[in-house]
Amino acid sequence: MNAIASGPAVAAAPPAPGGAAGLTDRVAAVAAEHLDRTDRDAVFPVEALDEMRRTGLLGLLVPAEYGGLGGGLRDTIEACTSLGRVDMSVAMIFAMHCQQVAAVVRHGNERLRTELLPRIADGRIYLASVTTEAGKGGHLLTAEAALDATGGGLDVDRFAPIVTGGAHADGFLVTMLAPGATSPHQVSLVYAHRDRLTIEQTGDWQPLGMRASHSVALRLRGRVPEHHVVGEQGDFRTIVTSVFGPMAHLTWAASWLGTAAGALSRVLRMLRSPDNRNRVDLGSELLLTRLSQARRRLDTVHALLAQTERTVSRSPDLSVPKIQLQLNALKITAAEECFAVVDGLIEAVGMRHGYLKGSPTRLEQALRDLRSASLNYSNDRLHLADGKLALLDPGVRFV
Repeated sequence: MNAIASGPAVAAAPPAPGGAAGLTDRVAAVAAEHLDRTDRDAVFPVEALDEMRRTGLLGLLVPAEYGGLGGGLRDTIEACTSLGRVDMSVAMIFAMHCQQVAAVVRHGNERLRTELLPRIADGRIYLASVTTEAGKGGHLLTAEAALDATGGGLDVDRFAPIVTGGAHADGFLVTMLAPGATSPHQVSLVYAHRDRLTIEQTGDWQPLGMRASHSVALRLRGRVPEHHVVGEQGDFRTIVTSVFGPMAHLTWAASWLGTAAGALSRVLRMLRSPDNRNRVDLGSELLLTRLSQARRRLDTVHALLAQTERTVSRSPDLSVPKIQLQLNALKITAAEECFAVVDGLIEAVGMRHGYLKGSPTRLEQALRDLRSASLNYSNDRLHLADGKLALLDPGVRFV
């Protein structure tokens, strides 16, 4: 086991002209420059994170009163889609950071917000999520390890088998049982800064895809102040319903959509390039049909993503069955359809440009990355939840 040290913070610069889209483009350009190496070596995209720090993009969801960009849900979705066109790992890293920030903004007490949000805004805090646990997998609403409240503080001792970007995070939002909990469902969310923890990494990270996410196993031990609890003790369910679930499904879907859209764009540019003018029959009915299928799938996901974003933005209570069904439908549909887009494009362009590394289409990497989508909070688990939710809505009402 190796102890992990924190990397140097990079000071954020004032927002550049062009707003969040301009900042995202700068991060995407840096991610593209290092893409081959980070995927090949399965290493975290440190350069892209540093650019998020410099630009202030880490503070996209931090309100302006705390020094952030004051962005909203739609800004985050657009940023994740743009980053996904270049590198799905970078997009998902940013998506999960934004999920954590949104939880602090919405449910953190004023003392914690005042301490933490300005540091996120100026690029000093990249947040990682610690929700997985060896005995329960990724199930959010239960926990096994418990917080110990003694002497005005909270003792943390937590192992997580998967922590995206955890070796490079400046702080963590950690789920644990509330002190004195009598049920595994009495889960709390607590913020722990790196300098209050002893952090050990176990094992290695050599996955099929999403290699640059560096989602290693970590053991966290330390002590945090009581005001670092986000929301009420034992009431993490409220945070899941109002922030974690909706933000995850919307921003993950956006990241996957960006990855599949980027793949189609690269294929179309390759097909239309002068180098392929006499090599590809652009009038082929089979090719045109497969391109049509890819575009239809993308438009379907885009439409459902846009509708779900409107639902979340306008609904005061996201716990009602028809809204939960729509959120889950977005996640399941985006995971399946975006993977199917790339799989179909590989069939369309064949071995050289579809299956082999080194093609400018990068379909091989996109397929590996998107294979994780259905596993990232399992579609099977969501189908089981949706079956129960469907029974609560016999009128089959739509949002």
